[in-house]
Amino acid sequence: MPGDGIQKNVMPDKPRLSREQIAQRAAQELTDGAYVNLGWGIPNLMGEYLPKGITVYFHSENGILGMGRRARPGEEDFDQVDAMKVPVTLIPGASFFHQADAHLMTRGGHLDVAVLGGFQVSEKGDLANWKIPGAKGSGGIGGAMDIAAGAKTLIVCMEHTTKDGAPKIVKQCTYPLTGLACVDTIVTDVAVIDVNPEGLVLREVAPGWTAEEVQNVTGAPLIAKERIPDMTLG
Repeated sequence: MPGDGIQKNVMPDKPRLSREQIAQRAAQELTDGAYVNLGWGIPNLMGEYLPKGITVYFHSENGILGMGRRARPGEEDFDQVDAMKVPVTLIPGASFFHQADAHLMTRGGHLDVAVLGGFQVSEKGDLANWKIPGAKGSGGIGGAMDIAAGAKTLIVCMEHTTKDGAPKIVKQCTYPLTGLACVDTIVTDVAVIDVNPEGLVLREVAPGWTAEEVQNVTGAPLIAKERIPDMTLG
């Protein structure tokens, strides 16, 4: 599909998926029996939206394997929290271990999937997700570098553009990098995009959106077939 930049004055005034809906769509990428690390933000919501009939072992780098959904009011146990310090539930067979062992899992290639948030993703699958230039503070790389490098598959969940309309999917990242050529799939509030050797492949669009409209809010060329299906949440 032609086009390699965003035109801020042509942003479609159309509904976009909510953060919860992005998490719900991303959960459909997971398979039965997978070991999955969830990053902060949108990925951390995915435990609520697993497709029926599958078991996923969510991993937290603070030392849990087998997290369930977030705890609801009255269920909280503050000795049982995820990496964001949010109380979580457990699935049968869950285990606890030292944080060092949790990071050995990420670095040793034992995670089937990692789902991280992002500030920018390049057309080659480079990820920047820990520091926005000019923002206050030093940023927080945390364990994201190890997770991005160690997971067999990396999914990024994020809004498609910044609040001022700038693209977050770009030809080349301008923010400090988390990892090079590590992203496999991007799930945003307007599209599902796969990072392939030939480029960014537009797989799905949000209901009511066209491939051309998604291209207009993307800072790198998209490869699109003749008909792109809508994103489904069920």
